[in-house]
Amino acid sequence: MASAFESCRSMVAVMDSDSTGKLGFHEFKHLWNNIKKWQGVYKSYDTDGSGLISAQELPKAFTAAGFPLNDELFQMIIRRYSDENGNMDFDNYIGCLVRLDAMCRAFKTLDKDNNGTIKVNVQEWLQLTMYS
Repeated sequence: MASAFESCRSMVAVMDSDSTGKLGFHEFKHLWNNIKKWQGVYKSYDTDGSGLISAQELPKAFTAAGFPLNDELFQMIIRRYSDENGNMDFDNYIGCLVRLDAMCRAFKTLDKDNNGTIKVNVQEWLQLTMYS
């Protein structure tokens, strides 16, 4: 599991839309509001208070957080962010949602004609993926 410092550093990197290494007020406000909202969702799915959400509950928890994803993406997320039993703790849940949110916002920005597809060159792809 990543340290709290590494988790914060990762969140700053993902949310830092102007690549300054810092969060401006609006970037911070967006992040903070989302974390508060997602914390409420997490608590509602951690029904036993164990600090974990089971793999079976994760799709509903992600959908409730605003990210309805297909099964293939959930399997990737579980492999990357969950423990060996498929359970996800709060830090990993938030870290994953922050990344998903940033990726969705970047996609929407690049989807000029709103048709669900984007065209990027290698340089643009690397800029989108390397810093986060």
